[in-house]
Amino acid sequence: MLDRRGFLKFIGGVAVGTLATPVVWKGLDDISIWSQNWPWIPSLQYGNHENTYIRTVSKMCPSAAGTKIRLVGDRPVRVLADPESPLGGGVSALAETEVQMRYSPARLKRPLLRNSDGGYREISWEEAEKLLSAKLAAAKDHANDQSGMVSHDGLVCISGDENGTMTELLSGLSAQIGGKCFLMPSDAQATAQAWNLMGGRGRAGFDIPNSDYVFAVGANVLETWGTVVANRRAWGNARPAGGEPSMRLAYAGPVQNNTAAGADLWLPIKPGTELYLLLGVAHQLIKDGAAAPVAGLDALKALVAKWTPEKACEVTGLMPDRFAAVVADLKKAKKPVVVVGSDMDQGGGTGPVRLGIAINMLLDRVNKEGGMRIIPLAPTVIKGAASPDALMGNDLVGYAADMAEGRMPEVDVLMIYEANPVYSLPGKNMEAVFRKSGFSVAFTCFFDETARRCDLVLPNALGLERYDDVSHPFGYGKFLYALVQPVAEPLHQARPAGEVLIGMGRRLGLDLGVTDVVAMLKAKAFAIGADWGSLSEGNAYESDIVVPGKTLACRFTPDEVQRVGSLADTLKGGALPGKELAVAFVGKLALGTPETAIPPFNTKTITNDELEKNTLVAAVNSATLKKLGLYEGNVVTLSNAAGQVRARLRVFEGVTNDTVALTLGFGHTAFGEFNDGKGMNAMTLVTPVSEPGFAGMAAWSFAGLPVWNDTRVNVAQA
Repeated sequence: MLDRRGFLKFIGGVAVGTLATPVVWKGLDDISIWSQNWPWIPSLQYGNHENTYIRTVSKMCPSAAGTKIRLVGDRPVRVLADPESPLGGGVSALAETEVQMRYSPARLKRPLLRNSDGGYREISWEEAEKLLSAKLAAAKDHANDQSGMVSHDGLVCISGDENGTMTELLSGLSAQIGGKCFLMPSDAQATAQAWNLMGGRGRAGFDIPNSDYVFAVGANVLETWGTVVANRRAWGNARPAGGEPSMRLAYAGPVQNNTAAGADLWLPIKPGTELYLLLGVAHQLIKDGAAAPVAGLDALKALVAKWTPEKACEVTGLMPDRFAAVVADLKKAKKPVVVVGSDMDQGGGTGPVRLGIAINMLLDRVNKEGGMRIIPLAPTVIKGAASPDALMGNDLVGYAADMAEGRMPEVDVLMIYEANPVYSLPGKNMEAVFRKSGFSVAFTCFFDETARRCDLVLPNALGLERYDDVSHPFGYGKFLYALVQPVAEPLHQARPAGEVLIGMGRRLGLDLGVTDVVAMLKAKAFAIGADWGSLSEGNAYESDIVVPGKTLACRFTPDEVQRVGSLADTLKGGALPGKELAVAFVGKLALGTPETAIPPFNTKTITNDELEKNTLVAAVNSATLKKLGLYEGNVVTLSNAAGQVRARLRVFEGVTNDTVALTLGFGHTAFGEFNDGKGMNAMTLVTPVSEPGFAGMAAWSFAGLPVWNDTRVNVAQA
């Protein structure tokens, strides 16, 4: 296992690295991967060699890292950290690769149209825009036909950009044509819905840099959750060389990942049991008299009444001494904060988040320095667009399930923007969305799995080649707005999708309220109160403003109290039956996101604990391996109702009992030689259940958000 000393050496004691694992040169079997003669390395050109630096924000990194792009002449050659940015101080594993990905052979170079035989042919932008305009015009007419019952949605959009105005543009476009807009699933969505269920206004943020004790439950704050670079910087700054740490970190999760290794206390719990740990913590805080006066306290007391520390430890598999330690630390800390999420940054549900919010209320840590802060929502500037709250409330996973079951109307045009749902949400439900869409189009930088499923594929300009923005990135403790600005012209025939879509709106006679992307972003900046000139210089607009919490309350319904109480009487701890294991999905920024695959340079960080040649590695502890009656190195099939994967067993003691840990990011089939055919896609096993679900039992509210942090598989030797 990676101990604390090893982790400190690993991260370099500061928050500026990429958290890359040591190079193991047998991770992939293609020798060219390990060559330094990659053709897309941004080499110097003849001519002007003057160095310039442009401050911007990475759109490739979900952490929205603040960066400085080094240009030699007019050629971007390197991504550096921007120490002046509130989101800077380091470079994430994805942000660091953005310049190299600009020159990558995986880039989509020109518009493609699917042939009748399933292949693609290149077409001009003029042809592409003419075709798309005709499809959208027909969809608009169809959706707005008043002659009878409407049986179609005109335009359904899926966006992979959860913090940019581009999604607002897609929302306005779909609303005016007639249809829906969805974000890809994320912890941001679960948190927003949880906050709304608590009766909250605005959006929850977490002031990690100013906290003295961070209790992260499922939230992999140093790797995949929230503003990772800012979190790492806070973690590093709180640990001065030779001094006492000013911030302590406790992490609860089923795998000793990088956050667990860097934490002062790791609480190993079974996958899918985050809710029950938090019920026990709330129970003990109330019992110890640590609860601040808050509306709805009686409902919360009733909710947690049966969840004694003994019961919480029985269900979660946690050692009692570690449970007691985290409760004691929460009571002792002056500025504690509780953050809740999932290691894969999606699929954790609203139930645990609501309990985390309630505990922050109990500790009187709402709208306090170093606590949970209620951030106002940015105003919309696109006519007809849904509010940020409404967008977060649209459930793509549930929509796909309803589509598969015939409970949703068919779609005239399916539009996907910088997202890869075919890879990250595989299975019959997402396939049904495509099958029941008359025409599909993808705006993407890379020819990925979703692009290969679409009828029309349009090359989007990379983040370094277009104007874009970042508005309150998830998890950040203050209201923040930053401008993404181009540092170079788009390569090949790529075009900014925003310009294409705004022009498309004009053709259709729509009134979106903006004339181009820059006008859209200027309108957003004006509505927020940010100075455009300062934004253009790379400065972020940051505000301490919060939404007053006078109406805060621990809102739990009698039905919720009854259901959770019943579970306390029925749930048993102990081992799972037979050869069934719970799955712990492990996410790493270096291995990509639901929007992009592994950048070629990051293949150097893959270890033989994650991928052995082309075989996915399944990590179990020695006790679980003995129970299975198998040996380290055995190839097994992991299967459930959703699908199956093959993997090689590897012993890692940093995994809880009856759990198999699978690393995400492998098993691509359409992203180029550095990704295709390398391992298997663990998301194939995802089995959404009623929220939050334990052993298939519905246990929480009526949020309707499917979760999959309690996915189970059967193990059989292959």
